[in-house]
Amino acid sequence: MKSIIIAILFLFSYQANAKSLYDFSFQDVNAKPIAFSSLKGKTVMLVNIATRCGYTGQLDALEKLYQKYKSKNFMLIGIPSNNFGEQTPENNKDVGKFCRLKYGVEFPITEKVDVIGKGKTELFQWINSQKGFEADIAWNFEKFLFDKNGKLVARFLSGKEPLSEEITKEIEKVL
Repeated sequence: MKSIIIAILFLFSYQANAKSLYDFSFQDVNAKPIAFSSLKGKTVMLVNIATRCGYTGQLDALEKLYQKYKSKNFMLIGIPSNNFGEQTPENNKDVGKFCRLKYGVEFPITEKVDVIGKGKTELFQWINSQKGFEADIAWNFEKFLFDKNGKLVARFLSGKEPLSEEITKEIEKVL
């Protein structure tokens, strides 16, 4: 009986690790679905964003990064959270308006979600289960790069500028 339980636990843990980026979906700031399965074959960068953070100015550079590579099958998605110092107090629609009006953001922005703690979304639970990426997000504007197969290949901390040589080289490697 004990070996059956161990086998079942192994099977469930294997299935959890077998998920890919494409198994997740969110709503955008206007409550329209964003199915990550539609991103198959694209290089994807997910960024947990905030509206009132010292790094919020990176929205401008993130938009430039998106514009630079979008014709090469690159997608950037902003995922707002209010987990760090309550620096995104606005509702979803207001987050979207802020990003578009103040920074000209055209890349998709999801609904606000929890990226740490008890309410952490399944996507970030999955990201933190990937070998080499187990650490929780430390602050707003961490960046996660996925190759065309939905595999997490790089993570950049908040202070890493979106247009830095390190980030653009990693993107170009997986385009």
